[in-house]
Amino acid sequence: MYRHTLYPAEGKVSVCLVGTGAFGRSLLAHRVPRLDIRIAVDINASQAAAALIAAGIPEHNIAVCENAETAERAFAAAQIIAAGDLAHVIDRPFDLLVEATGNPEAGARHADMAVANGRDVALVSKEVDSVVGPGLAHRAAAQGLVVTPVDGDQPSLLIDLVTWAELLGFEIIAAGKASEYDFVFDPASETLTSNGETISVSGFSDLLDLGQSDVDALINARAEAAVRLPQRAVPDLCEMGVVSHSIDLVPDRPDFHCPIARIVEVPTIFSRRHEGGVLAGDRRLEVFHCLRLAGEVSFAGGVFIVVRCRDADSWDMLAQKGHILSRDRKTAMIYLPRHLLGLEAATSILDAGLLKRSSGAPDPKPRLDLIAITEQDLPAGTLLSATGHHHAIQHVGSALVPAAPLANDGPAPYYIAANRRLVRPVHHGEPVRIGDLELDPSSHLLRLRRQQDAIFFGG
Repeated sequence: MYRHTLYPAEGKVSVCLVGTGAFGRSLLAHRVPRLDIRIAVDINASQAAAALIAAGIPEHNIAVCENAETAERAFAAAQIIAAGDLAHVIDRPFDLLVEATGNPEAGARHADMAVANGRDVALVSKEVDSVVGPGLAHRAAAQGLVVTPVDGDQPSLLIDLVTWAELLGFEIIAAGKASEYDFVFDPASETLTSNGETISVSGFSDLLDLGQSDVDALINARAEAAVRLPQRAVPDLCEMGVVSHSIDLVPDRPDFHCPIARIVEVPTIFSRRHEGGVLAGDRRLEVFHCLRLAGEVSFAGGVFIVVRCRDADSWDMLAQKGHILSRDRKTAMIYLPRHLLGLEAATSILDAGLLKRSSGAPDPKPRLDLIAITEQDLPAGTLLSATGHHHAIQHVGSALVPAAPLANDGPAPYYIAANRRLVRPVHHGEPVRIGDLELDPSSHLLRLRRQQDAIFFGG
């Protein structure tokens, strides 16, 4: 949004896309003029080919390649390659890898392979970035390469918004995003709907507007009324952990406040406690659930900052133009109500490929770790399967804590715990520790994390 870039008059970025889910499909279908996407990789070559066809590429232009030899011939014949393994196409001449699988282990392997073979990486997979992003970026920079987060997802968009605000001298109280799914209230039926699930919330009309109500009392009442709807999502915390690699912000509490809030309430709720809000300090990372009526505008999972209003006259003028101030007019929200996935990812890809510049910090650091917290007693032998669209582990929540090197008695990063088996029981409310897990010594993610620990912690 605020990174106004003039690219060289000539030149394209040739791209290998790994992962043809929602993000990858939208990138393929959008057909950005200066991107040349000649290679798509997925769990198998047929799935990659199906995504290319769905994006409007004629089937006769697509070569389904099951090995490196067929990929080499197809590339020479100017066909578009559909492959089932990055190893089959890593030697083809492309500039940048877009890693969009969302799979922590596979994604780590792909990013590692790309950097080892001299390719820039657009790291869409926040699951990988949350565990080893700074280490990958450090290693890439030593080779004159870039590993970047990607516009279209909230981490890059929020980093951009925060750094723009800091450049202009704004005092940041809070920064964050709206959760992926709004909470939509229907006063006629007294129901609340989020992510396709609808519950009855009798009396919720009395909780619809903040007015002069006590903030804590209102958000607690809303949370209780909506208790049957999920109010903490691992991906939300994961994305804020990725943000922390690039900017020095911290959560007010490890699992965030995550209030259900109207858009106009955000700067009031995310103010300091002595100003009537919920925060204990400034420069806090947060997430809120956008509460709205069916006909009202959505925050669309966008990003925001809450800033101090240091000049009352200026902010009075801006309020008259529709900008959102807190009810005491001491803070204001500046926001970007969008994240367009692959439709806007090209800005980061072009920055990396043409300008050798990341959409995150030039020198990201591991400030926060996303860790796994059990939500019920889990016996030894439990497989911590990360499943579904959000790659979440059943009965395991998350929190953001200060980053630290791996240790047997220390908490395990969430996506190192994912898809591992417990070797000892973990009680409800406890973090899953490294020593609780049956780890695979050949894990790419584990190896990269130990490399990162050595870089930043000297371990």
